[in-house]
Amino acid sequence: MGGVMSSVMSDGVGRDERTDAELVRAIRDCDRGALHELFVRHEPWLSLRLGRRCADHAIVDEALQDTFLAVWRKPASWRGEGEVAAWLWGIAIRSLLHQLRPRRNVVERLVRLRSDSAVSSEEEVLARVEHSDVGTALQRLSPELRAVVQATVLDGLTTREAATLLGIPSGTVKSRMSRARHELREALL
Repeated sequence: MGGVMSSVMSDGVGRDERTDAELVRAIRDCDRGALHELFVRHEPWLSLRLGRRCADHAIVDEALQDTFLAVWRKPASWRGEGEVAAWLWGIAIRSLLHQLRPRRNVVERLVRLRSDSAVSSEEEVLARVEHSDVGTALQRLSPELRAVVQATVLDGLTTREAATLLGIPSGTVKSRMSRARHELREALL
């Protein structure tokens, strides 16, 4: 690869020194090596986070495959703003939703499939702020309101995507989010 900075690690394997942004730009030029490097860097944490939302490894693998296929097909969808990792997460969570869409009662299935020892990212964040004012206010929310906050705020899903994930109408997501905002404001005053 002409002009690509790389170094040799102690085991003799070349390591690509390009930034994530440089890799995405190289993917726009059909650089398969850049796609491979992006995959190597981000697949482990994406797999872990998706696995916390869906215990079916086959569905998670399909979502990951779809994620990197989308990156290959449309690298220009990253506009050069923000972190590449955040862009990848957005693609990955939407790919997971797409895999789950045909299934009825998604939330129930995910709860049944998730092992008792698995802790979601949202639960980790909530555990860290549990003793803060925000944590106390979040814990006081009903499970329905908390689920909407988690889907829309922590996972960054649109109203429609959150509705699909939670198995409720979009209007219900909006009204629950409005109630959650009001309750959080009141609790934090």
